[in-house]
Amino acid sequence: MLEGNFGTSYAYRSAVEPFVRAALINSIKLALLAFVIVVPLGIIGGVIAALYAGRGVDRVISVTGLSLASLPEYVTGIVVIVVFGVTLKWLPVTASAGQGAGVLSQFRHLILPAIPLVLILFGYISRMARAGTIEALNSDYTRTAVLKGLPETTVIRRHVLRNSLLPTITVIATQTGYLIGGLVVVETLFNYQGLGNLIYKAAVGHDFAMLEAGVLIIGVVYVVATLIADLLLTLLNPRLRTGGTQ
Repeated sequence: MLEGNFGTSYAYRSAVEPFVRAALINSIKLALLAFVIVVPLGIIGGVIAALYAGRGVDRVISVTGLSLASLPEYVTGIVVIVVFGVTLKWLPVTASAGQGAGVLSQFRHLILPAIPLVLILFGYISRMARAGTIEALNSDYTRTAVLKGLPETTVIRRHVLRNSLLPTITVIATQTGYLIGGLVVVETLFNYQGLGNLIYKAAVGHDFAMLEAGVLIIGVVYVVATLIADLLLTLLNPRLRTGGTQ
């Protein structure tokens, strides 16, 4: 593994590493696009819902997020294909742009498969951001900042957001492994040669060397994502740093 030798594929009769590397790069592209869209969208939605907790805006965002999170990828994927790919013909229905395609062409082909991921993750991220923001708004340090006469925008920016986003970071990190290796349905539906699709084909074809390599890569992604999340939590929360209680 450390040398990059994952064995020989039973199906292709060649080294596993080139297939896994190409699939991992493709999955990273799709995951990055989905992350760039859903992370700020989910955080903003959750913060707005918390600021208007119990009101109409909060109910709309919360119900929408819960509804979208409950829909499986194959449902939203088929809907966006029929609407935007077949009926309106705005976007290609396949995620593969082909070899030698430019950045803009690849981006255009990845928009449709990224939509189901954004719809599902929006519910998780927005709910966690909402819960963290409400907790921060009801904390003692927020009340103290308000009593000091600080403007509302300053209180939210300096005191509320920095603490409310801590649990959201953990949720985002746990979803990284899903985006990299758990996209079996999305990648199969949009004919995208990513890691999830590769693992699925290896499992169906009993290609155990390929299957082991894919699962191992997903495990490494989870570990790295969790480590990055822990480092960010330590950076944003001084109480988690070594010697912070002294």
